Amino acid sequence: MTPTSLPIRRLLLCAAACTLTTATAFAQGVLVPQAPPAPPQDTLTRAAASVGVKRCLPAITRLSSLTVQGSRSHDVLLDWDRKRPDSGPVFSLIGIEFPNAGVAGSITAIPDDGGSCTVAAERISVAPFTCASIAQQELPNYRATKLLPVYTVYTDDKEPTSSVSLIDSPPGCLVIRRYVEYGWRDPAAAAAAPQAAPAPAAPAAQQAPKRR
Repeated sequence: MTPTSLPIRRLLLCAAACTLTTATAFAQGVLVPQAPPAPPQDTLTRAAASVGVKRCLPAITRLSSLTVQGSRSHDVLLDWDRKRPDSGPVFSLIGIEFPNAGVAGSITAIPDDGGSCTVAAERISVAPFTCASIAQQELPNYRATKLLPVYTVYTDDKEPTSSVSLIDSPPGCLVIRRYVEYGWRDPAAAAAAPQAAPAPAAPAAQQAPKRR
């Protein structure tokens, strides 16, 4: 699909007692650490687990946690195969509220043969700038492919399964960031899996006895 917000420290003024022989009081500034705000609950992971999704749940959790990071609140629309919840595809649409904007996200997970998953994630937002200015400032090294007069797709050869689509929507720009990965496997599960013992070395080929 993660670093959390750093703790915020605030300065408190508190009174301190004076010595036994004097009645003078003084104020002292003390730095008191404040607990970081609790991250929003991952609603998609909870919803997918509740309907029986297991195989692709780590992929869904990874992508969903990244999608809602820093948000104020979010909720999800979930579609899944009722007859095969763990072996069928999972489709979701996430509405996300940030302090200064609303964003939509889409996460899809499809189980593959052999225990892997094909996953796709999209983040859809509206920027109050022209698409040309966004491309110039954020995507200067990306390859541009104009599909329509108002629709351009930007890709980077270093990330061939990711793309950024910009659609002119005056006075702003519709931004769609897309990520696809085939054959995704949970790194934690792979690390925890016992490694197979090395195969014994094949015996050396016997040589025919020499004639004397």
